[in-house]
Amino acid sequence: MMRNLGNYKFAFVTCSVIALSIYVALYGLRFDNAILRALRLARKSPDNRTGGWDSEKSPFDEDLNSMYMSIAEEIDQSYSLHYDFYRESCPSADKIIAKTIREIYNARPSVAPALIRLLFHDCFVEGCDASVLLDVDESLTTEKGAAPNLSLKGFDVIEAIKSELENICPGIVSCADLLVLAAREAVLVAGGPFYPLETGRRDSVVAFREIADRELPSPQASLSVILASFSSRGFNERETVSLFGAHSIGITHCTFFKDRLYNFSGTGKPDPEINTGFLQELKTKCPFSASASSPSPSPGTGLAPTLPASHSSQSYGMSSENGNDAVIDLSYNNEGGDENFGTRYYRRLLQKKGLMYSDQQLTGREETEIWVRAYASDSMLFRKDFAMAMMKLSNYHVLTGPLGQIRTSCSKVLPRK
Repeated sequence: MMRNLGNYKFAFVTCSVIALSIYVALYGLRFDNAILRALRLARKSPDNRTGGWDSEKSPFDEDLNSMYMSIAEEIDQSYSLHYDFYRESCPSADKIIAKTIREIYNARPSVAPALIRLLFHDCFVEGCDASVLLDVDESLTTEKGAAPNLSLKGFDVIEAIKSELENICPGIVSCADLLVLAAREAVLVAGGPFYPLETGRRDSVVAFREIADRELPSPQASLSVILASFSSRGFNERETVSLFGAHSIGITHCTFFKDRLYNFSGTGKPDPEINTGFLQELKTKCPFSASASSPSPSPGTGLAPTLPASHSSQSYGMSSENGNDAVIDLSYNNEGGDENFGTRYYRRLLQKKGLMYSDQQLTGREETEIWVRAYASDSMLFRKDFAMAMMKLSNYHVLTGPLGQIRTSCSKVLPRK
């Protein structure tokens, strides 16, 4: 009986593959998209899934899962990231990216936090595949339209570098590799640590608008939600806290934390966790308005819930185009200098001077506060841990080998041949 059941399952799988192949041939279905999604589901641990297999799996589901896992493992073994991937095909790629980022940073320091944030928003949604860079077209949605991504910056920088790379090495360097390398350079010019990166990523042919809307953590997210979100992607408490150190650069608007100043959790009072002196400073820069009596909007921005850092004012409280929504410089005029990249953020948390609710929450539980204290007192430990976490983030769920493509423009999928 069981042998016959196994034969039926095998026959069904075989027929399904044949039928799908015929459909692809006749109708031009994007077969790589379907396989891409299946492999990504298969790679996820059952304990870490964000909406995959049912807890009550049939033997047939197990067979399909095993089949996809074996395909994923075979691809991983045959096509993997490695150092100096473009050594022969585009040897000047790294230098072009680094040189361009440094030149732009010298004129516009806001590019650094913008690119770090762009990387996080790409990698956190179905992996580091440059899907966040895609524009909408008649057959494709776009992650740019997701609420957490509406204020993302840096697309023009990535596109400009891609254009230069295409002139020198057409069709060689992926947008996914370009983004991780540009973000690394952004960390470096902002005073953060250097970290080595393997290359060989390929670009997604689809975008994930709904997942971006649903899964990027909000600035108002609780610590439990934040830790669960990072854990589902393989990051432990230590790695999560270290990644939040990127909040030591960039800016944010009063809109995203004003409820903590005037109406925390609907109490009509300030958040009691805010340092009293700091609260008065913030109230001066972010005066009460009718909107402050309502909960802050939750665009959900995760690792870097901020716009690019400002460099146009000597004060860390600046007026924006909306006079009622000032801008706060998260570096506090580069407090302590570049060597305090990260550590100033943790020191301010210990002083109860975290701006975002999600930031200050890191001191709310022992398993995260221990790392806040460690990084506040040991800059070398933070730099090491941050570098390791950024390497891990940059390698999250990448596409290699036959999966994906190499776009010639980072905002557009290559047309089907």
